[in-house]
Amino acid sequence: MITGLSHVSIVVPSLEAAAKRLDEVYGLTLGEVKVNEQQGVRLAYVELGNARIELMEPARPDSPVSKFLERNPGGGIHHFCLAVDSVDEMARQLAQKDVRLLGDGRPQKNVHGERITFVHPRDFLGALVELEEHHD
Repeated sequence: MITGLSHVSIVVPSLEAAAKRLDEVYGLTLGEVKVNEQQGVRLAYVELGNARIELMEPARPDSPVSKFLERNPGGGIHHFCLAVDSVDEMARQLAQKDVRLLGDGRPQKNVHGERITFVHPRDFLGALVELEEHHD
């Protein structure tokens, strides 16, 4: 079951420059920078109470966000993330409806250790969607 919006992910060329701009213009503070080796990104969140903005920059040249920046040098919205009770159960339900998930089938985790998967953009109105398992 989808329980809400977790975050919107924006790819940026520089986390430091983005953090400075968000602070100076909007008064938003970027949290601790973390690295997700599996995804090949450096990232940090702006906490908004009921959702977050995730800023990502490539940690290596072969990461998907590197390719995104090649097509969009100024950065931009990469995907949005929906919170779910169970990634496995949601994946099973979506497979029954012929929805494609990205990846090789191995479990993926975010920097917080939560299970994640991605829905193919063709199966969600043209948008890349991350499903993130929450246990609050």
